[in-house]
Amino acid sequence: VLYTAEKYRNYTTQLTMRVLPTAALFLGTTSAFSPAAFVPRTLNKFTTTTTTTTTSLNMAETQLTQDELKKMVGYKAVDDYVKSGMVVGLGTGSTAYFAVERVGEKLKSGELEDILAIPTSVRTKEQAEELGIPLVTLDTHSKLDVAIDGADEVDPDLNLTKGGGGALFREKIVEVCAEKFIVIVDESKICDGLGPGFPIPIEIVPFCHEHTMRTIAELPSCSGCKPVLRMGSSSNNQVDGDEIAVTDNGNYIVDLHFEELIKDAPTMGKEIKNVVGVVEHGLFCDMTTAVIIAGKDGISVKEA
Repeated sequence: VLYTAEKYRNYTTQLTMRVLPTAALFLGTTSAFSPAAFVPRTLNKFTTTTTTTTTSLNMAETQLTQDELKKMVGYKAVDDYVKSGMVVGLGTGSTAYFAVERVGEKLKSGELEDILAIPTSVRTKEQAEELGIPLVTLDTHSKLDVAIDGADEVDPDLNLTKGGGGALFREKIVEVCAEKFIVIVDESKICDGLGPGFPIPIEIVPFCHEHTMRTIAELPSCSGCKPVLRMGSSSNNQVDGDEIAVTDNGNYIVDLHFEELIKDAPTMGKEIKNVVGVVEHGLFCDMTTAVIIAGKDGISVKEA
């Protein structure tokens, strides 16, 4: 599908006039998923060796901020992939926030009907409830039509690093059940390979957690990594407290810091998952249906 410049100028104008003023309240607050929490990444291999569907919209003309770009992809994901009668997985984070907001807006306006949603964190559950989005769980609805979420890194094969916000287990258990998994990011999250740009989060049980950390670090696929126990808030990987961070599930998170690119993310994921004491890891491999990317030159869609 070719998205013309005219279509997206109209789309941008519509969102700018109708949506961005309402976003000011959110953009003016402090979020655990602030762009400052993420490391900028360069674009090269991903954009030159893959086929993307790209608009010719010049974002500079509208002077959109990074959070406004996130809003564009969040709203586009809902507009393009969510239809009435669907069961929808709602992601967690600063970009997924806008997708949840869009679902609530379209339900309120009547553009969407009979939507059921499954949130991936307590924060997303609270946001959805405030917006009047009907919620269910995997216990009653094990098959989802679509899940929409952000990512901390995206490699050329559309493998992801997720879990910077601490919701990796709930995100994965929901998103792996979706027929389509749509990832929404700004261009700072695109990388040549996972690892150096963002630590790999791993949720582990508290019992003997130091032993579990050492075991993970000794895995062949994790050679050279530095395991760091997350402290303070579980919703970011910055040290912002003296207590060990605790997830919504009552577990700890260890962040694996790498200086070199991970050679085989799927293999690493399998090795980590086999460690007794590991609940889940933040490598989301072979799950992505499409990635919607917002950048200074426009919005592009990369399909698996």
